Amino acid sequence: MGLKTLGQHVLLNNIQHHDLRLITRHGAALGDSVNQVLIFPTEYGEIQRHYPIFFRQTEGGGFKSVALLGFDKNENLFLDNDHWDAAYVPAMQQVAPFLIGQPRPGPGAELPADAQPMILVDPAHPRISTVDGEPLFLSQGGQSPALIHVMQVMQRVQSGSSVSAPMFAAFYQAGLLAPVEIEIKLDDRTSYILKDMFTVSREALQGLDGGQLKALNDAGFLALAFWVISSMSNLSDMIIRKNKTSSVAGLA
Repeated sequence: MGLKTLGQHVLLNNIQHHDLRLITRHGAALGDSVNQVLIFPTEYGEIQRHYPIFFRQTEGGGFKSVALLGFDKNENLFLDNDHWDAAYVPAMQQVAPFLIGQPRPGPGAELPADAQPMILVDPAHPRISTVDGEPLFLSQGGQSPALIHVMQVMQRVQSGSSVSAPMFAAFYQAGLLAPVEIEIKLDDRTSYILKDMFTVSREALQGLDGGQLKALNDAGFLALAFWVISSMSNLSDMIIRKNKTSSVAGLA
């Protein structure tokens, strides 16, 4: 049985990687200086309390969900030195060194019915260390609390990934997907234009009939649409954060 891998990710195991540790704090050097992060419908409830949710088109013509973290390139307005200043950290930032590997059969073989996804790790990722952070495995070889948490978050990512395409299909069918261009004005001299983004149209959602609303609700997508719309209120908090950052930079 083979395994799909990406980049330098390899299959995680408690023999070869018994001394690996996960650095759980945050920082620019640890990969947290990003202005957008991929998110999934299974975390919209937490995301919408802190970050604006937008949709972006993929190369294949579909859509993906992103949380906006900053206005400038490599800017994360929620990153305060080694502290993430929000009650919820997007799942992909929690599991950055890890990927879910999908088993595949070898030549002429079939995949066993009980085959399970596997965890891959990038040993060269800045969050992975042999001297700093939380151990991934216990001294007897069992999974540590840190690894168990990673696995739980990755399960959420996996289930969210499977929900994403049907959600976007339902939004498209209901006419809810709308391109948006947002101008963020900090002062008379500084503004930002958010381009190539999509969102849920409030007007289109309000115009749905009872049958369409019921279909979205029965599929579990209606609450997701409302969360996307409500997340836009977080832009005002980000403007405040940006102005504070600019003020501090001006005093430096």
